[in-house]
This record gives sequence, C-alpha cells and structure tokens, in this order.
Amino acid sequence: MNAPLPLARIRVVLSHTSHPGNIGAAARAMKTMGLTRLVLVNPKIFPDPQADALASGAVDVLESAQICATLAEALAGTTFATAITARRRGLAVEALWARDAAAELVGQAGQGEVALVFGNETAGLSNEEVSLCQRWAKIPTDAEFSSLNLAQAVQVLCYELRMAAVEPGAPPPINDAGAPASHEEVELLVAHLERAAVGSGFLDPAKPKRLIPRMRRLFARAAMEKEEVAILRGMLSSFETGPYKKRE
Repeated sequence: MNAPLPLARIRVVLSHTSHPGNIGAAARAMKTMGLTRLVLVNPKIFPDPQADALASGAVDVLESAQICATLAEALAGTTFATAITARRRGLAVEALWARDAAAELVGQAGQGEVALVFGNETAGLSNEEVSLCQRWAKIPTDAEFSSLNLAQAVQVLCYELRMAAVEPGAPPPINDAGAPASHEEVELLVAHLERAAVGSGFLDPAKPKRLIPRMRRLFARAAMEKEEVAILRGMLSSFETGPYKKRE
C-alpha cells in the first residue's frame, strides 16, 4: 500500500507500548486513513498474535514496523515532530488542538520527514520525550473524562491528518438512486395531489390556505426522484378510484 504524499512522510511513533493489542489496533487505525509508517520504541511485547488479531487486515503495517530502542532513534531523519499528550506541560512551546496540529504536521511534511508521537498507555510521554518534539498537542476531550485508549487517540489524529492532506471529494452516491424528477413531473404530482385533496373533501378550494405551497416546499426538500413521483401518483389514483374513494 503506497500512501499519497504528504502522508507517506509521516511516521506514527508509539513509545514504550505495554499491550500488543493496542499496537495492532493502532496499525488498523493508521491503515484506514492511508498511513503506513509505524515506529515502535521499546515495546514491551512485540511481535505478538494479539497485535496481529487486532490489526484486522493491517498486518502489513505491523510487519513493516520499525523497532527502536529510544525516541531519539525513532526521530532520526525527521525535521518536525508533534507529541500527543493529555497532560498539561510546563513547556515554552504552545500546545495546539489535534486538528490544528494535524494541519501543521501535514504542512511540515511538505518539507521533509515528520513524526506523530504517542506515549505509554498508563504514563504517556515523559517530559524528556516531549522535549524532543517541536510541538505538543491535545485532543479536545471532555474535561470530566479525558482518558482515551491509545488506539483511539491514534485514530483521531490519523483522521485529522487525512482530512488535512487529502481532499475526500463528494460522498458516495446512494445505492440504487433513481433519476431526479423534472420540474414538470413534480408539478403534475402537485396538481394531482390538489385534485385528490379537493375530491376527498380534505381541501376546500374556497379556503385553500397554504396547503399546496407547503407541499411544494416538502417535495423540494425531498429532491424527488421519477420513481417516487410515479409511486405517489399511483397511490393517489388508487385512492381516487379504489375502495377508499369518498362515497357520495
């Protein structure tokens, strides 16, 4: 899997990970967003079957993962790194929210190799590790409960990186969507509805109020399809001629 630039220049670094399942889940989170470069700093257990199981189709990301002894080694060759931490840090460099940090990192990736750094599941990143990064960032979680699983945090940041790097385009079309109804077809439906409403006694033509304009507005919001217009007109015809026809 070849990630598009600048995603191909972004390393996701997990430092001193305790649980192999989190490594696998993080790899899956990365691959869904088009990132493939995983770097592990002194993981407690890796490789491991649990990592493979939770990778769920992203085992190739695990197989190509780089193993390093220190964060300094993991950052070798990078020109910019952002640390993700939930704790306040007494550092001179200002923190950014995750979305702004992702946009900044993507911009920096245009100049060279960059890294996104996550810490241990329980202790996070040490102050020394954070000091090796040019920027630190936070995910704007609820103040009453800010704890995120490591793989969840990786997913949030990888999503933000993708949105900053790749124009997603229009959402996929609805399956089996029909052709849109023309203005004339919708107007015939409106006229048919008005005729049926008057014929049933529901609408008094002397006091129509705003029924028809409201129906036009409803149909405009619905963006009617040809088949939908045909279904509604068929139902109206059935009501006009079938057993539900108003008896004189």
